[in-house]
Amino acid sequence: MRKAKDEGMDLLEVAPQADPPVCRILDYGKFKYQQEKRRRKSKKPHDSNVLKEVRLGYRIGEHDFQIKCRKVSKFLGEGHKVKIVLRFRGREMIYQDRGREILERVVQEVEDIGKPASHPAARGRRLEQYIAPKSSK
Repeated sequence: MRKAKDEGMDLLEVAPQADPPVCRILDYGKFKYQQEKRRRKSKKPHDSNVLKEVRLGYRIGEHDFQIKCRKVSKFLGEGHKVKIVLRFRGREMIYQDRGREILERVVQEVEDIGKPASHPAARGRRLEQYIAPKSSK
């Protein structure tokens, strides 16, 4: 106890049931801080199952389309699942066939690193399709 007091540290009893009891000399405040840090890190959610969303319009330009495909490729490369959403406004709903063609093009662009997890599905005024990364086995 004297040695701990001389060093300005605390005495922590590690194994009280041992004969003689085992103690450690340490800075208790720092010890508690590190324990809390470890606890918080272990509670953080693991982002292995993250779903990323990319939104498109059916009248998308070629350059914009290429940028969106690069973004999808980046997400798939990081191991994330991607949800591609094609929105329709007002009277655009009659062009759903063009929307499906765009979704097929996206799948073709990223077929080397991703595979379609679902077929294009209409949900209200949106067309949705999921793409999963190809397993690296």
